[in-house]
Amino acid sequence: MEGDEAMSALPDEGWLVAHPPPRRVRLFSLPPSKDGYTVDDWLKLPETGERIELIDGSFVVSPMAAYDHALCAGRLRDLLLAAAPEEFEVIESGNLRVGDDGLVPDVLVGFAEAILEGQVALFAADVVCVAEVVSPGKGNRERDYTIKPPKYAAAGIPVFIRVELEGDDTPRVEVFNLGRQGYELVAEAKAGDLLEIAEPFPVAFDPAVLAGRRRVS
Repeated sequence: MEGDEAMSALPDEGWLVAHPPPRRVRLFSLPPSKDGYTVDDWLKLPETGERIELIDGSFVVSPMAAYDHALCAGRLRDLLLAAAPEEFEVIESGNLRVGDDGLVPDVLVGFAEAILEGQVALFAADVVCVAEVVSPGKGNRERDYTIKPPKYAAAGIPVFIRVELEGDDTPRVEVFNLGRQGYELVAEAKAGDLLEIAEPFPVAFDPAVLAGRRRVS
């Protein structure tokens, strides 16, 4: 209206002074390392919202997962938690010490006593199962297929689960148990089939429930 001050959706200068936008946290506050970073260095990093893993002395930074990936991990966590005995807890995206590496599996099953201690990172000895939901991209697929599984196996984690969301008849789930020479495939199923897992505790489900619309009984 005539005589009124022009209205704007933008905040005025005084508001911005009183409410400055948050500063971006500096991702790496550590000096460069010629010999590679350590797990202790990894644990000193600030929380930034990205997933940061320490692999072979180098930091590997991944953005937040896509929604289908996050949905799958959340549903897998719920399925495992519903079947888990009291001595276990199931969490998403927890820090895990794996030898000289610091990894962040999408889902992990660990001993409740260790998890409830409030540690920043669990030791591999406290974990009985890890799961990875494969993300798109050559680097992501290489980590979930060829880099991380041998590290989990070398650390003695008994069960490894991998979920594939790309391709036909997906989600597709593979379950590996630790053998003498690494992980051995013990069960697999595609959407529409029944997957039966015996270790670390019995659980059975159709991989189709890990994606798409939620099924309400």
